[in-house]
Amino acid sequence: MEIIERVEDWRRGFADWKQGKSGSIEELDDSYPFVKNRHAPFLPARRALPMLNLALISSAGAYIDGSQPFEADNSDGDTSFREIPSEIEGEDLQFVARGYDPASVREDLNCQLPLARLFEFQQNGIIGQLNSVFWSFQGFAPNAARLADEMIPKLIDRLARYEIQAALLIPASRLCHQSVSLVARGIEEAGIPTMTLSVDRDLVEDVRPPRAAYYDGKFGAVSGQANWPEQQRRILDEALRLIEPMDQAAVRTLSVDIQSEVQKSRGER
Repeated sequence: MEIIERVEDWRRGFADWKQGKSGSIEELDDSYPFVKNRHAPFLPARRALPMLNLALISSAGAYIDGSQPFEADNSDGDTSFREIPSEIEGEDLQFVARGYDPASVREDLNCQLPLARLFEFQQNGIIGQLNSVFWSFQGFAPNAARLADEMIPKLIDRLARYEIQAALLIPASRLCHQSVSLVARGIEEAGIPTMTLSVDRDLVEDVRPPRAAYYDGKFGAVSGQANWPEQQRRILDEALRLIEPMDQAAVRTLSVDIQSEVQKSRGER
């Protein structure tokens, strides 16, 4: 199955769109040719969540402070990725935050890179283990075909190297939802079950990743609001527990919205 269906048609539409632009591309309006797929690859999970080696994949543009940052001025988007130790401290990371406000993730790493929450899950036996490295890329990638051709195969090779058994993908911006959904399609096609978090249901329904978990959140804090660890745990726990029972490609709505409103009404955080 193609990562982008009718990709040559998409390439022509993108070329026409780009020709009408000049200078740096920082915002995308409705004239941008967002990817629309009709079908989704899907692989049933063959292992229970407590037995999985889980990969975290982020499109927030994180990189180790002092290392090479992502390109912020490439109109096609930067198609490289970074392999980062999972046991890293937040102060050792920087972000190239195209398309989203990085204030939340700079305040609390876990609202986009929920490493602390996932290590808690490992300790509590909810997941088998969080892989020793996670992967970060810059998800503001207008040239989706280039992302599919250049980055996704290399990323899949690294996942195979670490014997990844499931992947959690977390976008940061609106366009990140497209990029992450395409990455999820490629990974699932390669034989690894995926789960994509989402706060933009319409876009992921168009791109059709294999599994997506949606709630009414905000860009830049897709895995939960900053300094609200209980909400972050609920979002991640509910999304990850959907990997095994789902038997077909779908976007599921999380119940975390209802729970969060109840907590807010009680003044809890």
